[in-house]
Amino acid sequence: MIKGKAWIFGDDVDTDVIIPGKYLRTTDMQVFADHAMEGIDPDFSNKVSPGDIIVGGNNFGCGSSREQAPLALKHAGVGCVVARSFGRIFFRNSINVGLPLIEADVECEEGEEVEVNLSEGAIKVGDRTYKGQQLPDFLLEILSDGGLVEHRKKQQQG
Repeated sequence: MIKGKAWIFGDDVDTDVIIPGKYLRTTDMQVFADHAMEGIDPDFSNKVSPGDIIVGGNNFGCGSSREQAPLALKHAGVGCVVARSFGRIFFRNSINVGLPLIEADVECEEGEEVEVNLSEGAIKVGDRTYKGQQLPDFLLEILSDGGLVEHRKKQQQG
């Protein structure tokens, strides 16, 4: 279960606004966290709290294949991204780095508490429950392990 307040973003949020290109030369995750969503909301990293949930529209994470975009959100403390649809590469990169996400059409206001149950594909906002696209068990397992690298390490140890 992932619980946090909603941060609302619209359609076609691309990876260039999730983490602007001028920050891509670093491997410092704190730099990514400090500049997450800077292209849309320069103060986002100062306002987001651990576990908060981004609620987006269609085609969230479109654009380039930069893995830094989901890393920036994860290290900024975003607990999950809920959107009507995702850019396919962003979707896979998010799974790979351990950033939970779910496709669902959710209506809410910024700041409302959102509760996401990934294993059931359910999103709750107040007294409303939305059904999202349930992730397959193998993707839930990768997310549970913290991403693909940690998942593979765990498999090799077991």
